[in-house]
Amino acid sequence: MAELRQQEKTIFVYFSADWCVTCHMNEQRAIDIASTQQAFEQADVITMKGDWTNGDPAITAFLEQHGRSGVPLYLWYTPDQNEPEVLSQILAPNVLSTLAGKSG
Repeated sequence: MAELRQQEKTIFVYFSADWCVTCHMNEQRAIDIASTQQAFEQADVITMKGDWTNGDPAITAFLEQHGRSGVPLYLWYTPDQNEPEVLSQILAPNVLSTLAGKSG
């Protein structure tokens, strides 16, 4: 991710788990939908997903650094910000495409 940040890319990072109902709902309603994918492609947004299904210690540490003890966690990094925008744990269907539109 540090390399992508140096390239001044917009990056959407999210952490999920197979057992997380909220994570699945957000993926179905806001992340894995055509309008979001199209907006990400047009704005050249990079997506990174962390899988916390088995409690990976590196992901646990990252979550804790952002004030979370579990998933979901959604982060929006833009080239002009030092810190990411922490998005709501419940994503509205258009929130990601709107953010991408501002980035592109």
